[in-house]
Amino acid sequence: MPEPLLLKTIDISKAGLRSKMLIGDLDGDGRRELLMVQGDGGIDDRYIPHQVVCLTAFTLDGELLWQVGAPHLEPGRHGSDFPAQIYDIDGDGFNEVLCVMDKQFLVLDGKTGSIRQAYPLPDPFAHDCIIIANLTGNAYPQDIILKNRYRQMWALDHKFNLLWTHVGNIGHYPWVYDFNNDGKDEVMAGFDFLDANGRKLWSSTLADHADCIWVGPVLDGSTDPYLVIGGSSTAMYDRHGNEIWRYDDCRESQHVALGRFRPDLPGLQVAGVDRIDRSRTGKDGIFLLDAMGKELAKEYRQTIGWASIIDTLTAWDGSGQDYILAFRRGPGVLPGIYDGYLNKVVEFPAQGLAVHGKLVEHGSECVIIYNQDQAYIYAGIWHDLSRASGKPLPQDKRLYNSTLYPGGEYGKFW
Repeated sequence: MPEPLLLKTIDISKAGLRSKMLIGDLDGDGRRELLMVQGDGGIDDRYIPHQVVCLTAFTLDGELLWQVGAPHLEPGRHGSDFPAQIYDIDGDGFNEVLCVMDKQFLVLDGKTGSIRQAYPLPDPFAHDCIIIANLTGNAYPQDIILKNRYRQMWALDHKFNLLWTHVGNIGHYPWVYDFNNDGKDEVMAGFDFLDANGRKLWSSTLADHADCIWVGPVLDGSTDPYLVIGGSSTAMYDRHGNEIWRYDDCRESQHVALGRFRPDLPGLQVAGVDRIDRSRTGKDGIFLLDAMGKELAKEYRQTIGWASIIDTLTAWDGSGQDYILAFRRGPGVLPGIYDGYLNKVVEFPAQGLAVHGKLVEHGSECVIIYNQDQAYIYAGIWHDLSRASGKPLPQDKRLYNSTLYPGGEYGKFW
């Protein structure tokens, strides 16, 4: 098993306990910074934070760029999304930080953390997560979707005017994509497919709620975007709501991810996490399906732990193959990278949560494993993190719609 290359270790302890990491070029130098986000609450309520209490930005050199708010001694934990994103919402070429803080929606200057705009929330509970979309046909996404935990969402333009609201089974993190190429995003709001005006066009018949949503050209030779939804089952739909297949051999499909994990097979493959047993000594297992929903492999773990998170990892080692990044796998199981046979091909020698992405323009994709004290930056190919282009590095859609329930778009949609 090859050892991952440790490019950098950064002390992030000044951010406080239980912070979530976002990555983005905050100062416009061509390198992404690390933004640690701490939420309110305590350790007893699994579905907080409801808002951000402290934001701490670090450079890749480990320098504290800025801090807004003060770290709390008993912050919220990672049982739900944190309402914060990094994105260039005003189109000036430099990223801002968007967050719910002090019961307001704030737009912060990425370079300094100073408040640029503050808006009242459309509802006191519109703080579960932040989704950035193009609902009004702008040249680039400038609209914002806020939601409560499971039932209602609010769509707003970039000046925070309410466009529409929707009540339904909206799941954890709705995904937006322009399926009909009209210059406006449609919204897969959990099990409800909405047009850009919030009108429901169709609904999935899956039970429970949508845990994770991906978009991509799954079928072999197709360029059409399909929707793959994980929830009580895993199912694939075309944009008109026709169900292509459904995989029912799981108790709870908590995460899904698309990729060419098996390049020898036609089309894309679908990885997922089945929460097999959610008891104190329970466990989950990764599974892999082919483009038509047929099971290719399933993990039968001997260790406990049912809170695994998986995501698609691309451009890791220059091989052209996609991998499955898996972390939060329970006691004694280190984060790792898995191939299309569910073999663990890389193990990271540090326990913690993970984010991934290119940190410099000409680098390969990095995986950052972090805990409350340290962030370890790993790569499959050595590159220099101090090499900055000097021009702002744009934020990828996957990074500006960051979520605890990783959704995404694959291929030309990535």
